[in-house]
Formats: sequence, C-alpha cells, structure tokens
Amino acid sequence: MISGLTACSGSMWNSPYPVGQTQQDILYSSFSSPPKHLDPVVSYNANEWAIISQVYEPPLQYHYFKRPYSLEPLTLMNMPQVSYLDKDGNKVDEKSARLAYTEYRFTLKPEIYFQPHPAFVKDANENLVYGHLSAEDVNGIQSPGDFKLQDTRKLTAADYVYAIQRMALKQNHSPILGTMQQYIVGLKAYSDKVSKQVSQNLDFAFRKEAISGVKVVSNDVFSIKIKGLYPQFLYWMSMNFFAPVPWEAVRFYRQAALKQKNITLDTFPVGTGPYMLVENNPNKRMRLLKNPNFDHEVYPSHGLPASAPKSLLKDAGKPLPFINEVIYSLEKESVPLWNKFLQGYYDASGVSSDSFDQAISVSSSGNMALTQAMKEKGIHFLNQVEPTIFYFAFNMADPVVGGYTEKQRKLRQAISIAINMEDYISIFLNGRGIVAQSPIPPGVAGYQSGKEGIDPYVYDWIGNGTNGRAKRKSIEVAKKLLTEAGYPGGRKADGSPLVLYYDTAATGPDSKSMLNWYRKQFAKLGIQLAVRATDYNRFQDKVRTAKVQMFSWGWNADYPDPENFLFLLAGVNAPINTNGQGVNGANYDDTQYNKWFDQIKTMPNSPERMAIIHKMIRKLQKDAPWVWGFNPKTLVLYHDWYHNAWANPLANNTLKYKRIDAQKRYQEQQAWNKPVIWPFIFVLLIVIGSIYPLRKAYLRRLHSRIDADKEDVA
Repeated sequence: MISGLTACSGSMWNSPYPVGQTQQDILYSSFSSPPKHLDPVVSYNANEWAIISQVYEPPLQYHYFKRPYSLEPLTLMNMPQVSYLDKDGNKVDEKSARLAYTEYRFTLKPEIYFQPHPAFVKDANENLVYGHLSAEDVNGIQSPGDFKLQDTRKLTAADYVYAIQRMALKQNHSPILGTMQQYIVGLKAYSDKVSKQVSQNLDFAFRKEAISGVKVVSNDVFSIKIKGLYPQFLYWMSMNFFAPVPWEAVRFYRQAALKQKNITLDTFPVGTGPYMLVENNPNKRMRLLKNPNFDHEVYPSHGLPASAPKSLLKDAGKPLPFINEVIYSLEKESVPLWNKFLQGYYDASGVSSDSFDQAISVSSSGNMALTQAMKEKGIHFLNQVEPTIFYFAFNMADPVVGGYTEKQRKLRQAISIAINMEDYISIFLNGRGIVAQSPIPPGVAGYQSGKEGIDPYVYDWIGNGTNGRAKRKSIEVAKKLLTEAGYPGGRKADGSPLVLYYDTAATGPDSKSMLNWYRKQFAKLGIQLAVRATDYNRFQDKVRTAKVQMFSWGWNADYPDPENFLFLLAGVNAPINTNGQGVNGANYDDTQYNKWFDQIKTMPNSPERMAIIHKMIRKLQKDAPWVWGFNPKTLVLYHDWYHNAWANPLANNTLKYKRIDAQKRYQEQQAWNKPVIWPFIFVLLIVIGSIYPLRKAYLRRLHSRIDADKEDVA
C-alpha cells in the first residue's frame, strides 16, 4: 500500500493526460463546439478556421505584429506584381480613365511541399496506389495516417488555380462565390458551365476547363485578372478560400469506402502548412502534429510596436513552428475549463463572466490588471481591442426613428446620448470593450483616437493634450434635443407617450436583465421601449424586409480596410434597395455619403482617401443611423511557460509562432497538484478503528455461544 502511494505521488492524480505526456512539447487547448467543415472552400467559421488555418496556406497572411494590420507574403516570393490594363489588354496607369482590369501575378517560393498523405502515393507507372479502395482495404483505418504508405509532392501554381475552380463549383456551396463572381474575370461563366457538367457526372472534367481571368503562367507562377480597380482584393488572398488543395486529395476522398467511414476532405484537410490534423474525434479531441515537410518560414524579426515587450523578438529568425503537437480537448462548460487552466492543464484560457472577478481587477479608471492570486501563479494576460463593432441601429426607412430632417436627426442623437454604452460595457462585459465613436474600429485605417475621433453630437472633449478625455453629454442635453425633435418629455403632439420598438433575437433567460437595461435607457427620456423578441431566423427576416424599427447587430472585419465597415451604411447595400440581400440593415441611403463611398472603395490608402473617410464619418455622426455601440476586447490569460503570445484577431494561423517550456510546465503542475492523501489515511484509520471493537464484540459473542453450548451438553 505504501509503495503504491509513493508511485502515484510521482504523477498528478487529477491529470487528464497520460503519465509523462505534459513533459513533451505539446500545446494543450480546447474547443467548445465541434467543427463541421474543414474543407477550405466551404468553411467560414471561426472555430473551424482555428484548425484549418494551421494546415492550409493561402498566398498571403497578416504580419504577426504590425499595426495597422498589414499583409505579407506567405507562400510567395514577394507581394503580388500588379498591372493595370485597358479593355484590349494594354497596360495603363492606375489613374487612367481607360483602366478596365487589374491583373495580379503571384510567384511561389521554391520547394514548398504538401504534408505526407496516402493520396500522393504512386506506383512505377505514376498511377495512384490508393485510388481504388474497397471496404476490405480500409478495415481498421480511422484516419489517413493509418495507411502504410505516405508520400508528398511539390506545391505548384496549378494548385492555387484549382482552389478557385473548386470555389466555382456551385455544388461546393462556397460562401464567397457570389462576391468573387463580381470581380474575377470569367468566374461566373466558368461556374455556370462546370457546375452543370459536374451535375451530369462528368467527374473531374472541370479541371480541364479554364477561367478566362485565372491562368497558370508556369509551374511557380499564376495570375488573376479582376474587373476594374479593387485594392481590397489582396485581403481576400489571405483567406482559406484561396488556399491550395491538391487534386489527388480530392479524388482520394471521393472514394465510397472512405466516405462510409467519414474520412473526407471535410474531416481530414491536406495542406502545406506547419501542422497536419492526425486525429478528428469531435466528441473528444482534435490533434495536430508538426508537418515534417514544412521548412519555408521563420519567426518575424521586425514590426513589433514600441509599446510591446521586446521579449517577443527573442526567437527572431528561428525556423517555424516551435511546437511539435497540439491537442484540442472538448470542453462544453466554462467552469471545468477554467479549473484545468488554474491547475496548469491548459496553457491559455479565455475569461468567462463566472471567473472574471477571480482573475481580473478593474481600477476606478477602468484599467484592467491581474489579481494577486493570478500574479502569484505566474499568469499573464493579453487585452486587445478587436476589429469588430456591435451597434444599435435605427431603420432609416421608418417614419418615426428614420428620415433625414433635422427633427428626425435630433431624435436619434438624443437616444444616442441616453444609451450609456460605458454603463453597458461595465455591467454586461466586465469592462471588456471600448465605446465606439464611428463604424471603424481601432487597428483599421481611418480610425481616429482622441479629440479628433469623438462623436461631437454625443460627447464633449474635456481637458487638453494627453490629459484630455471624452465625456458623454448630459441627459439634460438629450432631453433638450428630444424636445426640439417634437417629443417633449417623451410625449407626442397629442400628449400620448412615444412608444418605440426594439427587435431582438435575445430570447433566453440571461437576456432579461439586458433588455430591462435598454428600457431604462429610454425611460430616462420618458420614451417607452417595447421589446419584440423572436428567434434568430425570424429576426434576420425582419431586418432584411425592413420590418424593424430599432435593432442591435455586429460586424467582424473580413479584412482591415475602412471600406469593409463603411459599406455597412452604403445605400447600395440597403435591404430596401437590394431585395433584402444587403448588409446595411439600417437602410441608410444618403446621396452624398454614397458618392463618397464610391470614391473611396477603390482608392488605395492615402491622405486623399483618409480625408474623404473622415468627412464620411462626420456625416454619419450627425445623421446618427446607429448608436455606435462598442468595440469588444479580447482577454486571454496564459501561463509563464507559454511564449510569444500576441493578440492578432485577423490572423488565424498563429500557432506556428507559439513556444512551450514543457519542463517548466511539468514542474508547476507537480507543485500545484500534489496529491493530498491525509484524508484517505484518516478515513482508513477510522475504518480500522471501527473494525477492532466490532471484531472484539463478535468474538465475545461467539465465545458466549460456545460456553452456552458446552453447558447444554453437560
């Protein structure tokens, strides 16, 4: 018994991992909902991109450190070469009135190879060895790694062209096909033709068809021609939709024997990235291993903001990735995840509302810091404003809260002042956000901080220089605006109360306090707020058909360009102008704003572009189609052994930069999870102590019976 206790003390009794595993170079993380699609042409979900962005490599990526967010080559030798063409294909100047097309030329780095995979294995006659698998052939096979033979091949320009061809297949349901058809020359005609072919079971014939605007120039060079001028197109080239997928893998996974075992491109991706997915058990764990064929990238040596710790450049120039294995475990509840993080069994963790006070202290000025308990455990945290906005919108087509007259503006301005977003952030977000002043969030070109950036219709600037700050206008100012709008004290001309309607998809019990908070904000002006809650699908339909008066929504950046936020208020994107398809749910449609938007959407970033953008923002602030809401903050905690942690919400492929000190982790786990055996010993002694008198009483009773039997015999 004693030797058994000694043996157990060498490991952690409560460890969720096999003995000795945490001493290895493994990163431990978690996921809360199983990924549905790992095919890059289909997936457009954050929890899926957390996996596939480590496996696939589009041509470009975001620099790990730079702010504002900046693109750089990933699999390319350099940034794409850009040419401007007229309708006859002759080169013209970027500002030429004859400009009809923009052509991008992509040159690949040499000697990039796909991960090892059975799809690449060929025989002496160049035939695919695993191209005709039967049910018997896949007996005992659970993943591609179970096949005896594995091989690779070099990445080529044709693989990138094939990615666009797969996007064009309507049967693949790529979420960006409709958008890309507007830009890539010939994509729509190609899509219509090959989608019909595939529906007629013409197999891989679409690979032989050509997209007129997409060409393989050589083994290492391809080009894409788009209509007109659209500088934001390069941002799309950092997304997984444009990552190369080898045709051999697609053909391999199309075999019925593999489909029956759910071994498909949707479950086991095949790429050139730093990691490969070797285990996909969505009800338990996902496991990534370092790709042995990855050797074309090193840790960045520049671009770090002056305010960032210089220790982040300690690994500058070293080959990536650093970590050999990544294990994602399924955690449906936040409490066990948090407890395992505190025990050292997860290397990093978010902070839920339940654990916020345990982890974070907030000063009177709103600054966040770790609690003493977290500091004593050597825990650090990242606090980064995301390129995201959550807003409260008015339907500008509504006769009460919409419209463009001075009185209608003043009603919206009054409400904008009354809805205290500082209060909202404090109560519902634990301070994890900043009040937005316009549609453009921090980190995106066009964002202005300080006095120049505030909404002057909602805020006053108090103080000078670095000591200045924005102060929300008083509720008295809002009441005065409401009176000027024709609703003194929240009453209409006939004396009846002004009742406004707020549509929401927040129907759960946790939403009750938030909805009551909104009612109180309007009550400060004497306005009655009626909440109309419904399910999310119905809510979307109401927004798209302009059957809402006010609602809340949000937008995550597709790419870090102001156009990606300003288009949310362009008239061309209003549902009332697009048969319900537009993203401008507020139905804001101002002639001058639309004119400015048409100018800036195809301009490269320049002082001239920024000047127009700032005029657009001032106009939006005056018209107030939104209460600007807030930009959320990412709050991530991580242990002292977890290195190179840096928040980059637009980059999804950042695992390769992380490094783990596994030995330090193991030592801390040992210290934090020492087995407490005295309760077991105490209980054992109690059991032994209780057995002795029972045994003694039993023996006494037994002897008494024996003596009685002897007397009877006598």
